[in-house]
Amino acid sequence: MPRSGEEPVMPPIVHHPAYHAEIPEGHRFPMGKFRRLAEVLAEEGLVAPGGFIVPALAPDGWLRLAHDGAYVDQVLTATVPDRIAREIGFPMTEAVTTRARAATGGTVLAARLALEHGLALNTAGGSHHARRAHGAGFCVLNDVAVAAAVLLADHDVRRVAVIDLDVHQGDGTADVFAGDERVFTVSVHAERNYPVRKVPSSVDVGLPDAVGDADYLAMLAELVPAVLDRARADVVFYNAGVDPHADDRLGRLALSDTGLAERDRRVIGAVRERGLPLVGVIGGGYEADVDRLARRHAILHRTAAEFD
Repeated sequence: MPRSGEEPVMPPIVHHPAYHAEIPEGHRFPMGKFRRLAEVLAEEGLVAPGGFIVPALAPDGWLRLAHDGAYVDQVLTATVPDRIAREIGFPMTEAVTTRARAATGGTVLAARLALEHGLALNTAGGSHHARRAHGAGFCVLNDVAVAAAVLLADHDVRRVAVIDLDVHQGDGTADVFAGDERVFTVSVHAERNYPVRKVPSSVDVGLPDAVGDADYLAMLAELVPAVLDRARADVVFYNAGVDPHADDRLGRLALSDTGLAERDRRVIGAVRERGLPLVGVIGGGYEADVDRLARRHAILHRTAAEFD
């Protein structure tokens, strides 16, 4: 539950310097947000005394639990076909591959920390457009899908829920777990936004353009308890993308910073009230002002610090 009048106990936060990969100047993906987010969290005192927890790069075996072996081989050997690289939107360099493996390792580590501590966060993650057979939409590897598959394969959990509140539909995660009754996927997104062809999740909520704080939060108040009842999960992955914000370049919704904070508070609160571990990843956010964007992503970490 939220704390009042006490010093917050900081949840573990996972970060790797390789989350920042060099890409061509002027690229529309705001790569600088990962480095700046880590700086903001440190400046605001949101990092536990021991500092960030640094993950290992996700090994080949983990990646194959969620992705086809042929695609994993292409990623690891820098032989991704040009048409797939164009769909991903990144030059498929060694640095970009390392970044994807680091972020995936980070979400796996955050998941294991959440099982131990109840709540843990990554400063990256939420690459939900990467499907089983290929990447897409700035997503090389689906870190949440890999982490969920690792926990299931290791018998750490029996059932998983993914609550994806990024403004874009979680098509990749839905694709990876299509037909797998152990994983309950939820996507709340702008219906008219990317991707054009959606992949059905367990529950999809496609919102009209320009939905603001009041309507969004009213929808969430009904949705989250209902999906937690249906999912019967042992762990919840939460994609806290900030691209539903009114100022986001690639969103179509109209949430404010205050609305995003209340969104995060309601999701974390509902999950933790049931005693379920929650794994937070930052998801999408697209704005030219990297400092402002990083501070918006930090809303997740600030809000998580309110909870035991």
